[in-house]
Amino acid sequence: MNDWTAGYVADVGYTYGYYLELNPLRIKLAFLNAGIQFPKVGHACELGFGQGISANIHASASVSSWFGTDFNPSQAAFAQEVAAASGADSKLYDQAFDEFAHRDDLPDFDYIGLHGIWSWISDDNKHIIVDFIKRKLKVGGVLYISYNTQPGWAAFAPIRHLMTEHAEILGSEGRGIINRIDGAIDFADKLLATNPMFSKANPLVAERISKLKQQNKHYLAHEYFNRDWHPMHFATMYHWLEPAKLQYACSANYADHVEILNLTSEQQSFLNEIPDRMFQQSVRDFMVNQQFRKDYWVKGLRKLTSLEQSEQLRQQKLILISHRADIVLKINGNLGEAELTAAIYNPILDALADYKAKTLGQIEQIVAAHNINFSQLLQAILVITAMGHISAAQDENISAKAKKLTDKLNADLMMRARSSSEISYLASPVTGGGIAIGRFPQLFLLALSQGKKQPEEWAKFVWQILTAQGQKIVKNGQTLESAEDNLSELIEQAQTFALKQLPIIKALQIV
Repeated sequence: MNDWTAGYVADVGYTYGYYLELNPLRIKLAFLNAGIQFPKVGHACELGFGQGISANIHASASVSSWFGTDFNPSQAAFAQEVAAASGADSKLYDQAFDEFAHRDDLPDFDYIGLHGIWSWISDDNKHIIVDFIKRKLKVGGVLYISYNTQPGWAAFAPIRHLMTEHAEILGSEGRGIINRIDGAIDFADKLLATNPMFSKANPLVAERISKLKQQNKHYLAHEYFNRDWHPMHFATMYHWLEPAKLQYACSANYADHVEILNLTSEQQSFLNEIPDRMFQQSVRDFMVNQQFRKDYWVKGLRKLTSLEQSEQLRQQKLILISHRADIVLKINGNLGEAELTAAIYNPILDALADYKAKTLGQIEQIVAAHNINFSQLLQAILVITAMGHISAAQDENISAKAKKLTDKLNADLMMRARSSSEISYLASPVTGGGIAIGRFPQLFLLALSQGKKQPEEWAKFVWQILTAQGQKIVKNGQTLESAEDNLSELIEQAQTFALKQLPIIKALQIV
């Protein structure tokens, strides 16, 4: 019998996550910072889209045509259902990579994205994907790819193998993958309690096992328990992608662009003395003990002149997406927690505190009175973006076209929030991507869309939804039992939402 799963976990669905690195608009600032030409994205593709949340958000929040495939038919069916609700220009299939790659109705792509796929597929599928990229990615086109990386997984890989072996050999098939995962983690925990020599040589393994217990079991099934699981050195990835004529562009993780957060001055000097840029990346992975890379590659890398880079950077539009007063001037890098310079960061954040999109050039003029030069401004913008407080913004004419679709998509997602908290994102036509908005805030917005204007009305609307399903609020680990306590908590949340989140949501044209 042919195994259509190819060893990939398929008996539980993947999580309903959104991955902002897949947003093509996010590429631009990273490329400009690296001095690389950025393509316009007319046709985009996501391979292995899971539940399709990212693909659907990006299709609705842009003017690009989106294509994609995920071999799991239940996930593809859900993604297609959401796509139909928005009416976006997206074609999402349930085909295996080989079948999809040889469709004769696919355009050439400006952008291809793979998030969390590469490390969990067979070499045969890797060859299919590389051939697809070679044939279908345009010259100047961008590949986003994320994958588990050595050396960061070197210590944990043997334990992961042992857990999957336990799930396969000792786990009862009839109990399902989730129960087998629990059993495998419990077994690993008991093994480490015997204080084996392995744990003495790798003392951080026990800490990682402890963290696994707190994670979503559906995520763990797909992350750790597939037949194929291959953390890869950067150099190995380079050799895989070489036949597709791809060149490494830069990291999709904005914090990686600011090395003072990640490397000591001694490490930076050592790295800068290495003449080969590819080998530099391999060495850097050892310095930070890299576990997961998020990379941009390009077919035909073209460097910008200094003038082109300077002009295009100043034209980059940005918008604040977090409540200004809640932003703490600290960030965690590979070197630990870093305190950000208030004299630089506060004026920049204040310049964006009206939640209106501004270009870097406009921000530069506003903060000039604080003696902040453009180099300092750019570094601060990269850091604040890495923290998740700033997003790139689209041109207004594109946002206006996209809003018709995001309104339909968001209406569908908010209706789904009545019965589930699984999808915690809505689409913004301003950022071209998703914004984190939890279940209750989505329901507050649904109440607002139905003419309920006051927070107290929103809270009563949500409580009626919860009551109909026999649900109650859990606060600080305790279930609120009385209707009065539940309604009081909802009113408090609604008032906070109206004060802090709603102005940003309106600025992002989510409503």
